[in-house]
Amino acid sequence: MMRMLRGWGALLWLAAALPVAAAVQAPECIAPARPGGGFDVSCQLAREALAPWLAAPLRVVYMPGGIGAVAYNTIVAQRPADGNVIVAFSGGSLLNLAQGKFGKYSVNDVRWLAGVGADYGMIAVRADSPYRTLPALVAALKANPARVVFGAGGTVGSQDWIKTALIARQAGVAHQQMRYVAFEGGGETATALLGGHIQAASGDVSEMMPLLQAKKIRLLAVMSATRLPGALADIPTAREQGFDIVWPIIRGFYVGPRVSPADYARWELAFRQSMATPRFARLRDSHYLFPFSLSGAEMDSYVKRQVDEYRKIATEFGLAYHML
Repeated sequence: MMRMLRGWGALLWLAAALPVAAAVQAPECIAPARPGGGFDVSCQLAREALAPWLAAPLRVVYMPGGIGAVAYNTIVAQRPADGNVIVAFSGGSLLNLAQGKFGKYSVNDVRWLAGVGADYGMIAVRADSPYRTLPALVAALKANPARVVFGAGGTVGSQDWIKTALIARQAGVAHQQMRYVAFEGGGETATALLGGHIQAASGDVSEMMPLLQAKKIRLLAVMSATRLPGALADIPTAREQGFDIVWPIIRGFYVGPRVSPADYARWELAFRQSMATPRFARLRDSHYLFPFSLSGAEMDSYVKRQVDEYRKIATEFGLAYHML
C-alpha cells in the first residue's frame, strides 16, 4: 500500500511539473550585468534548480547596463509578452526603481515572479591589505578621506554606494567626501580590487566567496544581524564592530508585463515546487545564499513594500530625484 501511495505521489509531482516542461521550449534567464556578479549567481541557481521542470536547459544571457535598467527597459518595451524569459533582480534593482533610475518605468511595469534567496552586504579588501578590521579602514578614512578609494558595482545612489555612505556617516565622514569608483557588476569590482585600483570593495557576500576561498581577499565585515554560518562564521558583522548596519539583499526574478496568466503560473509553480525541496536548499547553499522563498502574489507585495522602504532611505541621502 505504501509503495502504491509513493507511486501516486511521484505521478502527481510529474503532472505538476509537466505544464512548464511542455510550454517553455527555449527558456532564458537574463542576468543584467557582466558575468561573475550577483545576477549571474541568481541565473546559475535558477538553471540548476529548475532543470527538472524545464524541457530544455535554461540559457543565461548577459545584458549589462544601469544595474538592471537596460534589461528592465528591454523586457517592458520589446519583449513584454515573452513567456520564455525570466530576468534576475536584486535589492539593488529595487533601490534603483525607488529612485526612478529605470527611466519612465516603475515597479508596477513588470510581473514579479519569485524570490529565491537572500544575500548580505560586505566590505572586502585585498588579502595583503594593511586594513585588517573595519574600524582600521574607517580610521584611515577619517584621517584622510582621499586616501581610501571604495569601489562597487553601481553608481552613486546604488545599494553598494549606500552601504559605504552609511559606514562613512556613522564614522562622522560626509558621504560627499568619499572617493568612490563605479563599476558594471561585481566581476569588474573584484578585478579592480585585486589590481590595486581601489582599496576596498562594497558588494555582496555570494559574489566574493570564490575570491575569499582562494585567499585573494579579506572580508572586513558582513552586514547581517548576526554572524553567518559555515565558512563565514569567523567573519565579524559590521554591527559587532560598532557600525549598526544590516543590509540584506534579496535575489529573485520577474517577467514581462504582458506574459500570459498561463505562462506566469507555470513559472511560478516551477519555482514554488523547486524551492520546497531539500535539493533546492543544497543548491542555494552552494551559491552562498541564505533562506528566502516567496513567489506569486506574496512576492509582488514584498517587492512593492521594499521599494517604498528604499525610497525613504534614498530620500535621506538626497537621492530620490524622481518620486514614482
